[in-house]
Amino acid sequence: MIRELKESELPFIAEAEQICFSTPWSEQSLRESFAQDNNYFYVCELDRKITGYIGLCVAADEGYILNVAVLPGYRGRGFGEELVRYVCERFAELEFITLEVRPSNAPAVGLYTKLGFQKAGLRKNYYRNPVEDALLLTKYFR
Repeated sequence: MIRELKESELPFIAEAEQICFSTPWSEQSLRESFAQDNNYFYVCELDRKITGYIGLCVAADEGYILNVAVLPGYRGRGFGEELVRYVCERFAELEFITLEVRPSNAPAVGLYTKLGFQKAGLRKNYYRNPVEDALLLTKYFR
């Protein structure tokens, strides 16, 4: 089940960031982003437990995926796909949705490609810990 993230769940999401990413967002950064009217956050649940989350920033008719994460115990079970599909369907009136991903993250690159995202560019040295380029992937709706 996918639903909107509640503000009270931000500490949990901040902990999940620590687990899922080498350069995680702080709880304060999450709070600031959550408070912006053009940002949307959703969680996926199984048996009332959050399995993953996604954030999207909408600017004009463009969407920018801020983060997608699935907690380690739930990976490989379709939760990431469910989250990305949900956002793409919910915001299909946009011109496009785009995101950055580590090229070395083969499961994520495969998922995004499966869902219709195409290579749009490369951001040199975008990631830290370790330093790596970012693959820019975009899904066009029009």
